[in-house]
Amino acid sequence: MTCGEIIKYIESWAPKEIAWSKDNVGLQVGSAERKVKNIFLSLDLNMKVLNEAITKNCNLIINHHPLLFNPIRKIDIDKDPISLILEKIIKHDVTLYSAHTNLDFTKDGVSFELAKTLKLKNIRFLTNLKSIQYKLIIFVPDSHLEIVANTIFKDGGGIIGEYSNCSFRTSGEGTFKGSEKASPSLGKKLSFEIVNEVKLEVIIDSWKLGKIISEVKKVHPYEEIAYDVYPLNNENSNYGMGAVGEIDKPMEMDEFLVHVAKCLKIKNFRHTKGNRKKIKTVAVCGGSGSELIPDAIKVGADSFITADIKYHTFLDNEERLCLIDAGHYETEILVLKELNKRLSDVTIGKKIKVYKYNSSTNPVIFYNNSGAKLN
Repeated sequence: MTCGEIIKYIESWAPKEIAWSKDNVGLQVGSAERKVKNIFLSLDLNMKVLNEAITKNCNLIINHHPLLFNPIRKIDIDKDPISLILEKIIKHDVTLYSAHTNLDFTKDGVSFELAKTLKLKNIRFLTNLKSIQYKLIIFVPDSHLEIVANTIFKDGGGIIGEYSNCSFRTSGEGTFKGSEKASPSLGKKLSFEIVNEVKLEVIIDSWKLGKIISEVKKVHPYEEIAYDVYPLNNENSNYGMGAVGEIDKPMEMDEFLVHVAKCLKIKNFRHTKGNRKKIKTVAVCGGSGSELIPDAIKVGADSFITADIKYHTFLDNEERLCLIDAGHYETEILVLKELNKRLSDVTIGKKIKVYKYNSSTNPVIFYNNSGAKLN
């Protein structure tokens, strides 16, 4: 199994095309053609993580935060820690791949795992991404309808939320008259023909469109295929930011705060008092999600849990909902469990082990006046 095959599998779940436009997701260092020995997962990459990966004979490292985010101007192994890491990655024939905001914006990604850890039910996106989809309309003779439709579905067309193989079909009549140079599969050239056809409509993600049209042309019987492509402006039900769900039974504020600390296994977090006596609907966004506070309020969330909240953001929303800053690392590290599970499933029988970095890469340490360090 190659690194490229693992990457393709990850991107079938969290396509890099849905990532924030300024993000640097995907292959960071190394070769996609390299055969995978073992896989190592981490939220961040530092020298300790890299050394452990090498010790465990892992030549594919998958992390969340890109090692290479800003353009590199020079590689100075005497002064720059990232340069030292790059040198060691290359020397040990390691491939480094990053799934960042694409893993944030997909179902069962960062925010969904945070919501699951908090034991929320009925989890859905807090706000869906704007559509980067097209509607493909193609005209197919009755005899080849299912062949064409199944080709589209096989390559990922027709997915709407939890439903696949979605299409709309309208029966009608198609007409054509081939020239002397034509080679019609139905009827004769120079003859006006009327054929029973179906107008097949399917929603397709933008990055899948080219391949799907190419594959359809291979199975469609017509020499010249009639089809239309329309960009869509509706929200994309398949991808989004943040998540929202409900607690089984409403909790008093103090009980809810204990619940958050216990579920996330943290001793410290910042929060506002909010304006609800009880907490039922909870919105979350792993990592920095302050820009989604209006969305949390809009859906009627009693609490919004995220990280990296500024003082004035707390101040402006003090009495609007219970706003919780549970930490960047603490709200994102949870996704490695889902990533581990998925990669372990896909590598069964391949003699490939999947390891997860079990120490912390969190650079933030809490201090109290007793001198104890609180993480």
